[in-house]
Amino acid sequence: MNRSAPLRLAALLLLTSLPASGCMDTGAVGGSITAGDAAGDLDLLTLDDAASDAAVTPDTAPGADTGLAVAEDTAVAEDTAVAADTSVAADTAVAADTAVAADTAVAADTATAPDTATAADTAAPLERFSFFVTSLAALRELSGSQAGFGGDLRYGETGAGAGLRGADKICAAIAERSMPGAGAKGWHAFLSAYEVYNGQVVTQVDAIDRLGDGPWYDRLGRVLALSKAALIAERPVGADAAIVNDFPNEDGVPNHRPDPTQPEVDNHDFLTGSNEQGRLYSQTATCNGWTGKTGSEGKPRVGHSWPRTNNPGGPGGPGGPGGGGDVNAAHWISALTESGCAPGVNLLETGGPSASSNTVGSGGGYGGFYCFADTP
Repeated sequence: MNRSAPLRLAALLLLTSLPASGCMDTGAVGGSITAGDAAGDLDLLTLDDAASDAAVTPDTAPGADTGLAVAEDTAVAEDTAVAADTSVAADTAVAADTAVAADTAVAADTATAPDTATAADTAAPLERFSFFVTSLAALRELSGSQAGFGGDLRYGETGAGAGLRGADKICAAIAERSMPGAGAKGWHAFLSAYEVYNGQVVTQVDAIDRLGDGPWYDRLGRVLALSKAALIAERPVGADAAIVNDFPNEDGVPNHRPDPTQPEVDNHDFLTGSNEQGRLYSQTATCNGWTGKTGSEGKPRVGHSWPRTNNPGGPGGPGGPGGGGDVNAAHWISALTESGCAPGVNLLETGGPSASSNTVGSGGGYGGFYCFADTP
């Protein structure tokens, strides 16, 4: 079918409807058109033009199609935007989760650090407690004997230097019993030592060098001495008046009367093996480095935990029959020489050390010793 026929018919109808003058008012478009012009134009409207127009028209003419395409594109764009938003939201969620995780980690770390610090801070520091004299009750319990340790203070230690190591352990054990945690303060027995082991001299130690720099306090926090210089005196310089002339035991009880329900006892002799400067008194004054208890390892030098000023030498003169002549009954480090190294307890006033005895306590004591800690 000739597709141009309807167009030609439309043109003929247009021409027949023109006025007789052969022209039409075209003011609406600002010009005029003649019949010849129309015919010429009509001749130019060929099938190819129509086909071309038909091909072009569907893409450009129908507004509905164009609108639909735009709408579809817009929808795609919106979907894309939504996807982007979703991606952003996802990223934001991830970021939020990451932030939360980071915050949680920080919170966990932050929580952990204070807890650790709090644990350290809330562990209340120990009270001042860095000096005591060993009580008879404690030595009896740790030694498992009513006579005490005597001059053998190894307390399970072996080898060279075992006497001093064992004595330090005894100090720590007693301190721990009195104040939990105090056993870790670094305790040292105030003992000089001279030891022959396997035929050789293996230990020669001065008691004063075994101590830290002080200060030292008793179980109740009272001052014994603030420095080593203050210790090296007949009685410690600057000591609290309540304890200077009656050194307290591990419970802070003045040891002259350890049981307040009982009278005072004669228990002032405390092992030191030292002279008045806190240094080794002699090679025979330390029960072979505090490892012997047969009574034949020498005669230990002792100090007085409380001054013994009445009849210090007993019936045998200064120091008693077994005490020798080098006596200062008021000195806490070096008062006199005891009878021997065997375990033994004497709490009755019988004068100085007995010549017929070979024990550490014959002159009034039980083989006790002084304990000092590095940490006040």
